[in-house]
Amino acid sequence: MASIKDVALRAGVSVATVSRALSGKGKVSAASREAVARAAKELGYVLSYNASSLASGRSRNIGIVVPTISRWYFANVLQGATQELNERGYDLTLYNTSGEQRHRDAVFQDLLMRQRLDAVITVTLKLTAPELHQLRLVGKPLVALGGLLPEVSTIRVDDFNIASLATEHLVSLGHTKIAFLGGADVFNVDFNLPAARLDGFEYALDQAEIAVNPQWLLDADFTTAGAYQKVRSLLSNPRGRPTALLCASDEMAFGAIMAARDLGLSLPGDFSVIGIDGHELGELYGLTTIAQHPGAQGEAAVARIMELLGEDGHPDPPSPAPDQFFPTEFVLRTSTAPPA
Repeated sequence: MASIKDVALRAGVSVATVSRALSGKGKVSAASREAVARAAKELGYVLSYNASSLASGRSRNIGIVVPTISRWYFANVLQGATQELNERGYDLTLYNTSGEQRHRDAVFQDLLMRQRLDAVITVTLKLTAPELHQLRLVGKPLVALGGLLPEVSTIRVDDFNIASLATEHLVSLGHTKIAFLGGADVFNVDFNLPAARLDGFEYALDQAEIAVNPQWLLDADFTTAGAYQKVRSLLSNPRGRPTALLCASDEMAFGAIMAARDLGLSLPGDFSVIGIDGHELGELYGLTTIAQHPGAQGEAAVARIMELLGEDGHPDPPSPAPDQFFPTEFVLRTSTAPPA
């Protein structure tokens, strides 16, 4: 069986360079990395992470805790984080609480305490004081994605201003009859995302001196099917309908567009729709949206973890980053226009 010394000899580099190149830890030139990879492949050598972990005290494993994996946002966060971890030679352990308290308790009271992780990333979970205390007891770096946590490095978007901007776009087109489709109370459990987006919507209307119609404040389950039913009922009301709609997610906006078309309405001539997310199917629907780039958020969370682990070339881990919002992007397409 080939050894790391054999790989170093074949590649013409030092043993230390082989270790850095294969583990992804430390700086190695592109030429040396390619030579090491070629030599390792020719010799059938695979770096022993067990030995590497014993020597460094690291497992090269990052835990990510999510409330679900079935929604578009979480799947894209995981994809971005996984790609970044692969580039850095780290494994990922996924913990899915499934939105159930007993699963969440098991994660924070048992699984994360087994110390098989180098760090933890939580996604849209507002950790309680006991949960934060448990994580600090084991001394693992923590990055929170999706909401602000005390004394924790955080990556999040500005949901209030995103919704406000989307509403301002509709107002600037001349719409005054504007509805809002958000999430039911069950989705406000952690960082109150639907509530923050509703607040931004109402603020923008208030600034434009446009009254909020309570009958046009709808909620659904963040699915296309759920939104379809709610918007179809809204647009079928014979006592007047809105000319525009802000949806708190792109998936709900897709349902709204299909409901309007099934009722014989033209978009955007009879009805304008704007979403929030940046879903890849938005272009197919011609959906105007505000993209929050969840894949890039996942990559950024891993990059922040590496900083805290000292893997970015700095010997001392930085303090939590200042409260800065992750950048979003306004994407104008064909689903919004001035009212007829």
